[in-house]
Amino acid sequence: MTELYESVLDLDAAVAHVAAAALRPGPVGAVGLELEAHLVDLDAPASRVPWRRISALVGVLPALPGGSRVTLEPGGQVELSGPPEPDVAGAVTALRADRAALAAALAADRLGLAPVGADPLRPPRRVSPAARYTAMEQHFAAVGCAAAGTAMMAGTASLQVNLEAGPCAGWSERVALAHQLGPVLVAVSACSPLAAGRPTGAASHRQRVWGDLDQARCGPLLGGADPAGEWAEYALTAPVMLVRDPDTGGAAPVRARVRFADWVTGTAPLGSRRPTAADLDYHLTTLFPPVRPRGYLEIRYLDAAPEPWWPALAAVTTTLLDDPVAAGHAAAATAGVAGAWDRAARLGLADPALHTAARACLAAAVDVVPAALRPEVEALAELVDRGRCPGDALLDTARRDGPGAALLSATGDAR
Repeated sequence: MTELYESVLDLDAAVAHVAAAALRPGPVGAVGLELEAHLVDLDAPASRVPWRRISALVGVLPALPGGSRVTLEPGGQVELSGPPEPDVAGAVTALRADRAALAAALAADRLGLAPVGADPLRPPRRVSPAARYTAMEQHFAAVGCAAAGTAMMAGTASLQVNLEAGPCAGWSERVALAHQLGPVLVAVSACSPLAAGRPTGAASHRQRVWGDLDQARCGPLLGGADPAGEWAEYALTAPVMLVRDPDTGGAAPVRARVRFADWVTGTAPLGSRRPTAADLDYHLTTLFPPVRPRGYLEIRYLDAAPEPWWPALAAVTTTLLDDPVAAGHAAAATAGVAGAWDRAARLGLADPALHTAARACLAAAVDVVPAALRPEVEALAELVDRGRCPGDALLDTARRDGPGAALLSATGDAR
């Protein structure tokens, strides 16, 4: 198996490899959640926590009660990745327990977690010394999006909802709806109106950052009858960011726009060799569309937000895709704003069409979400009715007390 995995690919084999792994047929229902948060020194919130201090703390954490993995992002953000649960209520319960345990462990060292879409106070700066992230930073600089690349890696945080692909007969409609919901849910979840100590002029600065990145790597799939095939075409057309060293495990940046397909065919040799299936799988980890097929669907376009908003956002996203009646209402409500990613990032619910669609989506979801999460979803529906989003409270705090207070408020340490 290892020998086959390391054998050189041809173009047909590369396409088949990606398409075969894109979507896994099966019933909907299971949900996995991943929540990122900015790590904050509660005694010095304007300073980034040094990498050595972060990694030492994470390295001695006990197993968390809900089974989440704890990983670190390039700017020191902390990510909790929960295992799949039978439904969204179970996924939220498990992740809440893990967040509480992690927060308690960090609080003992005077650290807090701020789950908001962008760091409202500190300029983005990579603190991880990992070779992968160093090479990513160099690639982004070489292709002309250095600032957005650093902001994405070191200054943003998201809530990711992982859902089953569903029966293969419904893949086209399901993947299309996951994308169509994107602009509305970006506006509903918007929680990044500040960055580097200043208002950004955008409801979701996090989404605007993703829009400023290379859209061949970060743009949405176009939709069609064969989403697995489209994902394969997307992957083979996307530029190679990094070439892994199979001997050392390191990664070298690619400083030009070279399509993976051109590496496969030999038109543009990289690393003095042709790629293998292992290289292709590594390449897939450097592609960041708002909905990424990984056997299941990664919904990647939601801002991280504090309680009670992230549980409500997880419940609404899941319900609008997994409940057939709610999905039908959501499809009708969002048809007119499909593709409005930039408007959603800039204006959020201040855009009348997005606001109308958002209210309809919340109305479709609120009565069919799990009963355990209905209070959170009702609170979100009320917020949306008023044309507000989770980030408005951050902005209010910053205007009154400054961006440092906004960052601390998101940790629950509002001093």
